[in-house]
Amino acid sequence: MLAYAGGRADAFERLYDRHSLRIWRYLFRNTGNHALADDLGQEVWFAVVDAAPGYRVKARFSTWLFTLAHHKLVDHWRGHRKVQSLDDDSPESRRLAETLFAHSGFEPERWQGRKELARALLAALAELPAEQRAAFLLQAEGDLSVADIAAATGVPPETAKTRLRYARAKLRQALEVLA
Repeated sequence: MLAYAGGRADAFERLYDRHSLRIWRYLFRNTGNHALADDLGQEVWFAVVDAAPGYRVKARFSTWLFTLAHHKLVDHWRGHRKVQSLDDDSPESRRLAETLFAHSGFEPERWQGRKELARALLAALAELPAEQRAAFLLQAEGDLSVADIAAATGVPPETAKTRLRYARAKLRQALEVLA
């Protein structure tokens, strides 16, 4: 990022190539909508371009980038108050949960060789409350620490740690039925 901020346009391409898929997956898994993930991802990269002249290293670049992505996601949710809860059992919620990870390019069943376990994991992830899912995905997709997740989501570290703990416990519980 410092190279890009210093005027090297090729550095942006390297940043984009290195991080764009992870950012898109984070956005898609939180929205369940390809087009929306594309739009929010584009907003993230525009924000990177806009921020380049004043960029200062305060954390890892990936932490800063996922913080931007999280803020774009929160801004979207605030602007669209009618948010479909994944906790209810309406047909819309079931459809969203079923499609949340479809065609994302992330195919854990191929890597694990266990389609049933992979599907159960993705379904359980879709059922997590938004705050827990965001914390879990920031760690899983962004490789962020608890402190970085707390900074990205604007909560105290203990809250981020609790959200991660609850997310892992719920995922573990959902997968125990398959063991």
